[in-house]
Amino acid sequence: MEVGALVIIFALVVLFAFLGLGAWATVKAVGAAKRGVDRTITQARRTVEDTTLRARSLGQVGVTGALAQLRLDLRTSMRATQAALYQGVQADASLKESIALFERLSRHGHELDDELKRLEQEPDRKRIAERLPELRERTAKITESADSLRWAARDRARQFADEDLAALSAQIEVESSALRDWSRESVDDLTAAAAAWEAGQGPGAGAAGAGASGAGAGAAASGRASSVPERPALDPSGPAVSYPWQKAPRREATS
Repeated sequence: MEVGALVIIFALVVLFAFLGLGAWATVKAVGAAKRGVDRTITQARRTVEDTTLRARSLGQVGVTGALAQLRLDLRTSMRATQAALYQGVQADASLKESIALFERLSRHGHELDDELKRLEQEPDRKRIAERLPELRERTAKITESADSLRWAARDRARQFADEDLAALSAQIEVESSALRDWSRESVDDLTAAAAAWEAGQGPGAGAAGAGASGAGAGAAASGRASSVPERPALDPSGPAVSYPWQKAPRREATS
């Protein structure tokens, strides 16, 4: 019974773990889908609003057109700077400080954009017309600061690219000069020549050398033999050796 109870408890734990994991995955998937939908809605709303502002700045005159143009200039500059900094920081970590400054600037930009948006609904056009110079000045300060950050980041990236290209061009020039140096044998050619020479010094070459040395030795020996007088096979002038067991030689009769 105890073993069966343990098995049941273990199965229940595993089941609850799978259920919890499934619920967590479902929540994560729903959250990701919700964020995707929110991003899509935000982008669509932003596109519609930009199109509306562009139409107002071109189609309307007076205070309404001026406010629309200020909002359009502000949003375009801030959005371009944001894209340049957040894309550039992936290759250059030193842009993190620039992003921190841009985020502080963005707060002022949002405040100004909200104020311009409220003024579009203001019925007192005369008062808005009196504030237009101050609004233009604030917009110019924010957009000039954003443009300065954006162009500085782009100039920095271009400088790094130019330096890398210059170093690469110098390396390619050195390699091209080395490839055009036909008078100097390459390492592979020298290795092949050394291997061929070692093959020529193998067993066949040793036998040929030994034969040549033997022939030379034989020729030297024959030269020495020709200079010494040759002795006859039988020397009649030498005394005959006699042994005790031999009989005395008989003289032949002369008659």
